[in-house]
Amino acid sequence: MLPATNRRVASHTCDAVNRQIAQQTRERIAHFSKRSHQEISQRLDELDHEWDIERALECNASALAFSGVMMAASVDRRWLILPAAVTAFLFQHAVQGWCPPLPILRRMGFRTSAEINEERYALKALRGDFEQIHRENPAAPQAAFAAASQ
Repeated sequence: MLPATNRRVASHTCDAVNRQIAQQTRERIAHFSKRSHQEISQRLDELDHEWDIERALECNASALAFSGVMMAASVDRRWLILPAAVTAFLFQHAVQGWCPPLPILRRMGFRTSAEINEERYALKALRGDFEQIHRENPAAPQAAFAAASQ
């Protein structure tokens, strides 16, 4: 059975690396719990621009595949093995959540979008974005959507 989309990378990452990433996230949240709304908003803006593991892998794969095609066109056709291997590994990552560069990128601190969102929503809660949302309120769905999409 295939792993759930939001758990496939973490399930193929060393437990120590997962713990380190989670600990760093908790430390950032604790740090910002003592900061102003403006500082929390700045951190949220930084999170909006943080590259997740998927983006890093896509960039890595496309650069290697393009390099292999260029080398095949200019040096030797045997270089086509590189884009073939890269696309196979990218497919493997899409299906299973693992590929050869994954452990390296995770150790470098690249997080999944779910891990980034955990920090994002914790900071939004600290900032008070969800305080106005009460299920009894007829406007609760719109307020919840607005808080989540800020």
